[in-house]
Amino acid sequence: MLKRLVLAIKNKDLESSLEAEFSGVDTQVECYGSTKNPWLNAVQSCGDIIIVSEKFIPGPIEYGIAMINDLPEKPTTVVLHGVDSSQEHAKIVAAGADVVLYERITIQSLIEAIYATLESRQQLIQMEQPGIQVIPPPRINDFSSENEEMQLFLNQVLQVAPTNSSLLLLGETGVGKEHLAKAIHAKSKRSGGPFVTVNTAALPEHLLESELFGHKQGAFTGAVRSRRGSFELAHGGTIFLDEIGEMPLHLQSKLLRVLQDFEVKPVGSENSIWVDVRVVAATNRDLEEEVTKGNFRKDLYYRLNVMTLIIPPLRQRQEDIPALAQHFLRNFRYKIGREVNSISESAMEALCQYDWPGNVRELMNVIERAMLLSKGKSVSIYDLPNVFHLSSISNLLTDNIIKEDMQVTGFWKDKSLAEVKNEIIDRVEILYFDMVLKQTKGRIREAAGIAKIHTRALYNKMRRLGLKKEDYKGK
Repeated sequence: MLKRLVLAIKNKDLESSLEAEFSGVDTQVECYGSTKNPWLNAVQSCGDIIIVSEKFIPGPIEYGIAMINDLPEKPTTVVLHGVDSSQEHAKIVAAGADVVLYERITIQSLIEAIYATLESRQQLIQMEQPGIQVIPPPRINDFSSENEEMQLFLNQVLQVAPTNSSLLLLGETGVGKEHLAKAIHAKSKRSGGPFVTVNTAALPEHLLESELFGHKQGAFTGAVRSRRGSFELAHGGTIFLDEIGEMPLHLQSKLLRVLQDFEVKPVGSENSIWVDVRVVAATNRDLEEEVTKGNFRKDLYYRLNVMTLIIPPLRQRQEDIPALAQHFLRNFRYKIGREVNSISESAMEALCQYDWPGNVRELMNVIERAMLLSKGKSVSIYDLPNVFHLSSISNLLTDNIIKEDMQVTGFWKDKSLAEVKNEIIDRVEILYFDMVLKQTKGRIREAAGIAKIHTRALYNKMRRLGLKKEDYKGK
């Protein structure tokens, strides 16, 4: 992350000397000693390290320093004192300051002390980064596959991961674009730096620019403090721009400038900030088509399209479903705290026959749900959502499969005859109403007429069985 050093020093020459010394690749310096209200500007600056003259701090000093310590950035506070008194310095430290320095020591000694403070701040940032996680961090090996197309894709990923080139990840919703971006970051030379995610479709247009590039205090109504943008926070690491195809055109031009010049200009600022960031963008849209429609800038598309990686959808690599299902089963055992350690043959068959419109994310959610509902140590077909029963119900109603399921999961054990009957009837109704709704293309009144029931009764049954009208339109 780009460190922000804020100076609010009464001695103008000293402030200028420190600015010249510390303005560099990884440190941005802001000076407020000559402004109308140095203290307020320093507090509103969102700095990492604030070096302030003791005379600028409003009294009582405990209150003034507490204002800095309560800021969201938790900055390191360095106070320059005009008196060389260890007793006075100890009082200021007791009030909450991190470092107190006599402002008339040699400039070289002062510079060395500030460098030590910068190093301590960097170590603090690294210590606060996420540590051990219940679920292992993303790795490229998570995408291991038996599918030939997927194997070729992974070979490409391994080639480009160590580079600094911009990447464009394409694929349907749920294929794991963000997971792959994190895995690429972990495999790159930037793995020690931050990974920052921005969903460009999740924020209103008027807030997205501030989210990306930051803003200065007073830049717009409600901007009571300065704010760092995601590009600045990602300095030295990777920024992942999800749903890039949703970005407004006027922000696309600003993003293009960042990619060309490696500079960002916060909203309301006259100065640009140099950043060292690798950009990984992702979308489920066809960007070439969006360019043709005029919704996406051609020059930005070519700038992002240094290397395009297209993640195959899950339905094109169904041979990977068993391994993925077992992988999620192992991971969720620790999260859920349930000893569910296998998937029945009939359940796995249903998972492999399903089309997976939500891709890997949908499979992950289905496995977690099934583990929560499972009453034994194995996930059965009855633990899966109703949509999975449609493709397997005719098989489930045969004697062989029922007997197999009784042996594997004890489906009928400890259940009354009425419960078993209701379970089987539900499955018959799912199969029947799925057929009728397909026949009528989701027209409820016509489907109710065929079934000879009231439309309200059909709606109630569809709600209970998990059938949705919109899924049948146009079929």
